[in-house]
Amino acid sequence: MIAALRGKIFKKKLNSVLIDVNNVIYEIRVSVNTYSELKDNVFIYITEIIREDSYTLYGFVNEFEKKMFDTLIKINGVGPKVALAICSTFTPQTFASIVQTKNISALKQVPGIGPKSASRILVELGEFSVGEISAEDSAIPDAITALENLGFKKDAIIKALKDVKVTSTEEAVKLALKKLASF
Repeated sequence: MIAALRGKIFKKKLNSVLIDVNNVIYEIRVSVNTYSELKDNVFIYITEIIREDSYTLYGFVNEFEKKMFDTLIKINGVGPKVALAICSTFTPQTFASIVQTKNISALKQVPGIGPKSASRILVELGEFSVGEISAEDSAIPDAITALENLGFKKDAIIKALKDVKVTSTEEAVKLALKKLASF
């Protein structure tokens, strides 16, 4: 079992990366969040999914994102593609907040998730937390929605709100607008 890989980026693709580990090149599917954090030399946590017709590696630069992915793929009806889409849409902190507040509308923003799937995911996860990270920042999902309504791209919004600790949606929107103006 492969737990993690350390190597150099050989090539970046749209939703995956090729990593050279001692002249062996691994193709690893990654989320948008992981993709944006990749450097030339990389250490990446791995989840292997072995099926009858495929052997796929999924990689994460953050162990909390890996835990989120591993938890999601255990839910009936949520495969690796949908789990990776959720990881691409939300940081682990934001996702924990969505689960705690049972925010179905935020979860429906993920491509491939409708109202029934969103409800099932939230019910099955119950009190999801990613270890040290809890769902303290419940203002983040509402801020994401507000900023999207203002016309900002989700990738830019998530980048702007990354590692932001706030107590209200208004504060999150103000901080994100300042960061988005500097991009």
